[in-house]
Amino acid sequence: MKIIRKNLKVLLMVLGIMIAHTGFAQVISLTGRVTDSATGEPLPGVTVVEKGTTNGTITNFDGDYTLSVARGTTVQFSYIGYKTTEHVVGQATTFNVVLEIDTEQLEEVVVIGYGQIRKEDATGAVASVSSSDFNQGATSSPQDLIQGKVAGVLIQTEGGAPGSSAKIRIRGGSSMSASNDPLIVIDGMPIDNRTIDGMSNVLTSINPNDIASFTVLKDASSTAIYGSRASNGVILITTKEGKQNQDFRVELESKMNVSEIKEYIDVLDADEFRALVNERAQVSSSVNPALMGNAKTNWQDEIFQTAIGHEHNLSVSGALDKVPFRASIGYTDQFGILRTSSMDRKTATFKVNPSLLDNHLKLTAGIKYMNVGNRFAERGAIGSALRFDPTKPVFNNTGIYGGYTTWLMPDGSRNVNGTRNPVAQLQQRHDESDVNRYIIDAQANYKLHFFPDITATLKVGLDESDSDGFTNTDTSASWVQTASSGVKRDYTQKRRNKLFNFYLNYQKDLPEIESRLDAMAGYEWQHFWSNASAHEVDRFNTVIVDSKDETENYLVSFFGRANYSYKDRYLLTATVRADGSSRFHKDNRWGYYPSTALGWRITEEPFMQDLKAVSNLKLRLGYGLTGQQELNSGDYPYLGIYRLSDSRTQYMLGNQYYTLIRPDGYDQSLEWEKTKTYNVGLDFGLFDNRLSGTVDFYKRDTKDLLNTIPVPAGTNFTDRLLTNVGDLENVGIELSINAIPVSTKDLSWEVSFNLTRNRNKVTRLTNYDDPNYKGVDVGNISGVGVGNTIQKHAVGYPLNTFYVYEQVYDANSKPIEGLYVDRNNDGTINENDKYYAESPAPDVFMGLSSMLYYKDFDFGFNARASIGGQIYNNVIVGARYQELTVNEYLTNMPSEINNSKFTTAQQYSDYFLEDASFFRMDNVTLGYNFKKMLKKSVGIDLNLRLYSSVQNVFVITDYSGLDPEVNEGIDNDIYPRPRVYLFGLSASF
Repeated sequence: MKIIRKNLKVLLMVLGIMIAHTGFAQVISLTGRVTDSATGEPLPGVTVVEKGTTNGTITNFDGDYTLSVARGTTVQFSYIGYKTTEHVVGQATTFNVVLEIDTEQLEEVVVIGYGQIRKEDATGAVASVSSSDFNQGATSSPQDLIQGKVAGVLIQTEGGAPGSSAKIRIRGGSSMSASNDPLIVIDGMPIDNRTIDGMSNVLTSINPNDIASFTVLKDASSTAIYGSRASNGVILITTKEGKQNQDFRVELESKMNVSEIKEYIDVLDADEFRALVNERAQVSSSVNPALMGNAKTNWQDEIFQTAIGHEHNLSVSGALDKVPFRASIGYTDQFGILRTSSMDRKTATFKVNPSLLDNHLKLTAGIKYMNVGNRFAERGAIGSALRFDPTKPVFNNTGIYGGYTTWLMPDGSRNVNGTRNPVAQLQQRHDESDVNRYIIDAQANYKLHFFPDITATLKVGLDESDSDGFTNTDTSASWVQTASSGVKRDYTQKRRNKLFNFYLNYQKDLPEIESRLDAMAGYEWQHFWSNASAHEVDRFNTVIVDSKDETENYLVSFFGRANYSYKDRYLLTATVRADGSSRFHKDNRWGYYPSTALGWRITEEPFMQDLKAVSNLKLRLGYGLTGQQELNSGDYPYLGIYRLSDSRTQYMLGNQYYTLIRPDGYDQSLEWEKTKTYNVGLDFGLFDNRLSGTVDFYKRDTKDLLNTIPVPAGTNFTDRLLTNVGDLENVGIELSINAIPVSTKDLSWEVSFNLTRNRNKVTRLTNYDDPNYKGVDVGNISGVGVGNTIQKHAVGYPLNTFYVYEQVYDANSKPIEGLYVDRNNDGTINENDKYYAESPAPDVFMGLSSMLYYKDFDFGFNARASIGGQIYNNVIVGARYQELTVNEYLTNMPSEINNSKFTTAQQYSDYFLEDASFFRMDNVTLGYNFKKMLKKSVGIDLNLRLYSSVQNVFVITDYSGLDPEVNEGIDNDIYPRPRVYLFGLSASF
């Protein structure tokens, strides 16, 4: 007690002295001038602030400042691109400041394949987005963080379902039949892009909150180091880690969101539908008004809901006994606006990165664990909700078929052709999955003691997933009343991706010749393995599917890169990679991928030194070859494979049924797709980089495209064969601009804009000229029979170009049913009169983002625009009178029927093609920061931010459908993207 009283007495004395000192502190007017250490020139716009307060000012045009402060306080001087300087105010009332250039900022490094490089030395088309620039709001998958942020990168989600898949295209697609997805590398580990069973999006298992940065490698100079997997670009994801000498830090973020559907497809309501049925009954005996009910049901209201979601993340980072670490846990629970859809994700990470042996040995080891639970809604319910009779109620009075209204035949049996009850489709089907995923990696970087210019790097990694799921259908559901319909399906899948690589890096400054050399060479081995099984039974518990599939492939690689800099002005980069893949025959197994690039830092030239307004100017030229081995045809495409048919395809011999074994067609000479890329780029910065940006021009030529072509009967096991035949060209321009229009003590404003124009064209499809060959049929459409397509890959046209008839209109601009333009003037309308319209790819797409900071408030938005391209409105194709009554049931239809008044299907008419242009406000966020809340009371430096955002705020478009942003340009009952209202809190101390 005596000790406590003694310490308390001392504490009170100290507090008294501090209070007295504060009370008698003399306020003075501190003046001075701030100049540049290198040039001696005054610096206008420097922020001068009393540390820990909002008392401050900025320097004028002559670099002068005046600030009223108390003696003994600390004043900070800060300016973009310079080191922050502090000054404790003493007796002098004048203090001149010389600010030094922040070389660490100028020598910012960017992550590249197998290492990093100073940003100023980069010669390739590389774009980096750090966590401070990520999109805000509800981000269930990592790609949401950079959507619209990077020129040349087009990201489209499949729809609004939680964790929905996304299409990522870097500088357009480079393939027709193989994958067009970029290679994803997480903390130096290339992952398997193939779908994990039970997940819509392979990236959903990564918690966006754990990501520190994205680096996008776009041209061959930067991607060729990844060789056979780099034709579609590379995305490097770096996760957060602790820092040496970092204070112990805790960060908490919590979000809650409410999602609602923005609008519905315009279909006939119950009264409009009754009127149409009665009207058509006067002209067609097949229309039966007696089939209508007495209800008024909005079926879209019945299947959609307002959905709630919440997300929580907690991380702890710092350094324990000089060992930096970071640990985090995260939980996301998100319901979808389509009833019965939801995603539940749990994540945990741990990462350490100590330095040993006087920093000669740097170790990094980490583990990422994710558990994702999904419930998938039956997407078919969306289409059924548009077509089910609105005069019928949701439930019947008989109790049959689970009590859901079902179309019946006159004899009381189920009408197998009738539209399914959409509510029953959701409620009588239970589709769930559970996925566990582990990513474990360890890396050692050792700078040799006896030769410190050489660093040896060894990395090992394991990416493993284990998924299982089931789809159970209520046996009373109307659509499972036949013996061959499955009612219970269980599946499992295990995936394993092992990595080993080793490389040596040599770095040497050569001052005698004003040069710098950075060379690297290495070896990599990767093994991909998966094992999947499925078991399905019908309502009588008879097995109809029982399958097992185990597969693997290996990739062995040798690679090297050299970066050379002369006088910090002239840059040279050369890379080469040799890949050997088990997916190809031994004669075609190896592919070789070289690249080279030149850079010229023009601002380092003597003649540029007097141009103070130009702070950065660099010209880049690059060329390289990359490959594609993700063929979408399994791991053994060059081998003759025999497969077991399922139990529904059997041959009867005597009284016994036998499962068939069938051969697959194959091409033993199958080889890599190859892409040559030419790139010219210019990086610029003006006014101390307050305005900066990049312009890139590129051309990409892909050879040996995979194409499915017809083959003569009897020469293979199939009439169509996947083989290498075809060429594709992509040409484009990219522009990125970053600006800081305002930077003062209280107000700052940052704006970013990017623009991309990419056009692709098929230049070859066959080994010989065939004037009758129209191209490859693609673009499946639904609702009118089966097997119909609306697009083609054709020579001289972009991929997925729409192939349609040209509609003829009357004097009132109404389409004349069945009348099309006779384009070849032969007097007959047939396939030869179809024409190649536009493709769904936009002519130009753009991204715009802005962040405004005023004192402790922040306000930002992210927007995207897409100009050009066409979309096929497959939703309104069903608007035809023929569909009204077929086989004793009624079908509702979109209100479009009032415009077209089509009687029969006209699915190949260009009437259904619309302009896909749009402007979308993706996100608007407003936040307020409470800084250092508990600093004085309990000594904890607590920073708290409260914020609110709205996602999918609005879309401006001429498209008549629900959403113009659909994959491959065909709108076929998309899961609507909701508008999301989010409220969040983030705290750190």
